Amino acid sequence: MKTLRQQPLEAVLCVILVAIVGVTFAQVVFRYLLQASLTWSEELARFLLMWLAALSSAYAFKVRSHFALTFVVDRFDERVQRWVATLVTAAVSIFLLVFAWQAANFTIAVRDQIAPGTRMSMSIPYSSALVGSVLMLYYVLKTWWTDLDGADGSTDEIGAAHPATPAAPDVPDPEA
Repeated sequence: MKTLRQQPLEAVLCVILVAIVGVTFAQVVFRYLLQASLTWSEELARFLLMWLAALSSAYAFKVRSHFALTFVVDRFDERVQRWVATLVTAAVSIFLLVFAWQAANFTIAVRDQIAPGTRMSMSIPYSSALVGSVLMLYYVLKTWWTDLDGADGSTDEIGAAHPATPAAPDVPDPEA
């Protein structure tokens, strides 16, 4: 089993999730028990949630857990399936490139704006879209290359079977 040190994306996601819970819990304690509301906690929790969403989307591409309809493509031979997979990868890659470009432009545009509660540059939370889209693009292309390179039928980094090769059902041996 791989450790979190070997999987930095997973480690960062865990840290962000713990931070959201900690900040939210601190806000509840301060507001209801100490009768003194924290001015920055809601804003920081929102910014952390933005990062969590962007990086979780990239993680979903990494472990191939995004929704896909394949019932039509599965009826064709392997050559057509690879061709369709290449077209889908190209379309998703173009979208992610445009998205990353626009996210970079927006991040640069808001760099001088300061968040009222945390007093940080708004480019920090908004850069989550840029980082997430670049990571998603990386994992989309990595998955496509791995599949194209002949890794069909193998297992991915977390040990799950590839969607193109479903696991065989447990059927008792008739000879036994």
